[in-house]
Amino acid sequence: MQKTILLVEDEEAILEMLEMILQQADFSTLSANTAEQAQEILADNTPDLMVLDWMLPGISGVELARRLKKDPTLKKLPIIMLTARGEEDDKVRGLEIGADDYMTKPFSPKELVARIHAVLRRTSPNNNQPLLQQGVFQLNTDKHILTINNQILDVSPLEFKLIHFFMQNPDKVFSRTQLLDQVWGRSVYVEERTVDVHIRRLRKVLAEHGCKEAIQTVRGFGYRFSATEDK
Repeated sequence: MQKTILLVEDEEAILEMLEMILQQADFSTLSANTAEQAQEILADNTPDLMVLDWMLPGISGVELARRLKKDPTLKKLPIIMLTARGEEDDKVRGLEIGADDYMTKPFSPKELVARIHAVLRRTSPNNNQPLLQQGVFQLNTDKHILTINNQILDVSPLEFKLIHFFMQNPDKVFSRTQLLDQVWGRSVYVEERTVDVHIRRLRKVLAEHGCKEAIQTVRGFGYRFSATEDK
């Protein structure tokens, strides 16, 4: 089935180029010049992913992303931030508010398409895997639900994939590079610090259910998952 991408970009020339690139890659596109227009589109449409410019007139792209992640009906919409900002702190800020990936202008059209495909792969539930149980954790890929002691956790698609990988490999230590390869995919360039950002967000959710220490830091190497409740 053809995937639909919502493009939010205030520079008309860049917007037209994005439309052409994605339509040639067999995507359907919806377009908006402002955050307000994007919200109007989202009221009547459910795209598979949004490419969102950081700097927009009026409501900024960052603020729009923050609002969407607080909206129960839109919080799982994958977002790729597209911006001229290249500083590391800006990248981390974008990821912390819930963006799934980050590209800096000028960008390669082929890389953008590759990243969109990668984000769609990792944020789509895998319906071929059985129910997975590790201690108090239970993960249902058919329904895309993660529970602890039968309580449903509110996690993003990427966090769901991350905990899924950990639950498939309990008590094993993985470096940041290994996690990037297994969860993000080798075809996509993402900085290692991205792993730390998403681990921190996932731990915050787990802590609300008494399981913050389920994901342990192994100093000098990476992270390990152990399906035990905090003492």
